[in-house]
Amino acid sequence: MAGAALWFVAGLVLLALGGDSIVKGASGLAQRFGASPFIAGLLLVAFGTSLPELAVNARAVWVGSQSLALGNAVGSNIVNIGLTLGAAALAAPLFLRSRAVGPLLVWLLAMTAVTIGFGLDGVLSRSEGLLLLAGFVVMLAFLILRGRREPIELQADIARYAETRAGLGLNLARVAIAIVAMVFGAKWLVQSAPIVGLGLGMGPLVTGLLPVAIGTALPEMAAAVVAARRGQGDMVAGHVLGSSLFNLLVVLGGMAAFRPLPLPASFVQFELPAAFAFALVLYPMTRSQLEVSRREGMVLLLAFAAWLAWELLHITA
Repeated sequence: MAGAALWFVAGLVLLALGGDSIVKGASGLAQRFGASPFIAGLLLVAFGTSLPELAVNARAVWVGSQSLALGNAVGSNIVNIGLTLGAAALAAPLFLRSRAVGPLLVWLLAMTAVTIGFGLDGVLSRSEGLLLLAGFVVMLAFLILRGRREPIELQADIARYAETRAGLGLNLARVAIAIVAMVFGAKWLVQSAPIVGLGLGMGPLVTGLLPVAIGTALPEMAAAVVAARRGQGDMVAGHVLGSSLFNLLVVLGGMAAFRPLPLPASFVQFELPAAFAFALVLYPMTRSQLEVSRREGMVLLLAFAAWLAWELLHITA
């Protein structure tokens, strides 16, 4: 157990380092080959932080641990809103200027509901996985088109997020190092996670939901808290909503498109509805005042703590 825990932590560290490096390198390469800093920044804000989860889930599916990948994909969405967004809002109120936050949140609610509907028969089929992937393409097109209508100040902030003066060689090296780090990080994490979960009395699905999803989110949460204190509420919301949509539509949809994905009844009846409920709680917070206050951040954290307690009690029941 102790040895597996060390490999688990080492995997998390490599994934965090690889995720940070690939975001910087990909941004530089995108701009090198003609993308504007704004478009590069927009895509990185929305999806860059999901790459470690993608690496973990790809490895898990490759070695046949679909339950672990399934738990991580949906658990990450609950952690994104309850823990990451809640902690960031508690650190400093999140003032939102982006006009895309509301539509993205509605799309997340709609696609989560669709996924629940798909899962009622106990499996996500290949065709359903392809439909989820198509939902991501629709969202991506919307994000690029709507992004150009954002306030000028916000566009400038997003462009600055992606700007880099590094040359082609350094950016290629960053991407190469990041890929190696994430490959080994995902390998170590996926190999050790079932042992760590077993030691805690958890099956693969709950191990993905709790230790893996929370562990891979910790660097993201720390970055969100820093961004909130700098007044970058739109960056935090963009990371959270973009990452959640990526996990649901690309990670989960891609898994099902690759191989039909069995869904346990408890997962369809509780975990997916829990992810929907967290997004639903967020809707009035962003709809009424374009702000997530400290009090609302506390509400999200308390809701996350209640969900975590329920999962832990369910394990020991």
